[in-house]
Amino acid sequence: MPTAPPLTTPAIVAAALQEKFGSAITASLPNDKHPRVHTDAANWRAIAEFLRRDPAMSFDWLACISAVDYVTLEKLCCVYELHSTTTRASFAVKVFCSRSSPSIPTVTDLWPGANWHEREAFDLMGIDFPGHPDLRRILLPDDWLGHPLRKDYVFPREYHGIPGSYELDWKQQPD
Repeated sequence: MPTAPPLTTPAIVAAALQEKFGSAITASLPNDKHPRVHTDAANWRAIAEFLRRDPAMSFDWLACISAVDYVTLEKLCCVYELHSTTTRASFAVKVFCSRSSPSIPTVTDLWPGANWHEREAFDLMGIDFPGHPDLRRILLPDDWLGHPLRKDYVFPREYHGIPGSYELDWKQQPD
């Protein structure tokens, strides 16, 4: 049996966001293969509350948060993949912040599933999430230095006496 079409389309979501938030929406790409809008961290919290609580939007499921390093732009961003089980809509929001002092307000109170996603972005990219109930490393040990998914990260030669990857020494290996 074929599934019913979505009750809300990406174009409707993007138009509602632009109408309500105006210039806070820095880019709108509802017809892209990955329908989304862009915004800055300062505007994210209000947009997130609207997407979660407005009955016409009702994005009740946060499927994923992916962190991206735009090193040449001196920015980091988090991509929030949202779905609505009511309207059957899917939409994304890219939230940009400064690379030198990355901070994006938490959304764990709106979508509890954001908890571990935000911790992962904190651990591997160094993004702070003010208001997070338990922001600490999730994959790396507490004494690990740096954030290994940043494009300019230099991996350590060893950690507590454990050698790094031998692939780092490929030029020195005998034939």
